[in-house]
Amino acid sequence: QVLLVESGGGVVQPGGSLRISCAAPRTIFSVFTQKIMGWYRQAPGKQRELVATVTSSGSTNYADSVKGRFTISRDNSRKKIYLQMNSLKDEDTAVYYCNALDELTMSSDWGQGTQVTVGS
Repeated sequence: QVLLVESGGGVVQPGGSLRISCAAPRTIFSVFTQKIMGWYRQAPGKQRELVATVTSSGSTNYADSVKGRFTISRDNSRKKIYLQMNSLKDEDTAVYYCNALDELTMSSDWGQGTQVTVGS
């Protein structure tokens, strides 16, 4: 099981930017690099949805709703991933969860979530 710890959430005005991070402090490097890492979000009353994923080699995938505004990245040496969020909208308000997916076993681990609130 991979421990994932998110940080960096907060309140931001519409049009603003925020960067959230996710660390896997207890995971060894070789295990971390086997994971497809991703960000998901869940707004009140809605299902959890994919935001973006990044493979160990850096290939990325984004939800249509965030393309061109959000950028996912990972630093394997630090066992961290990031989500840079620009041009934030009210509808981006949600709890953002970090996810680690093992492609071979299809096992999935989740962080505790970090709240992002967009509003004036």
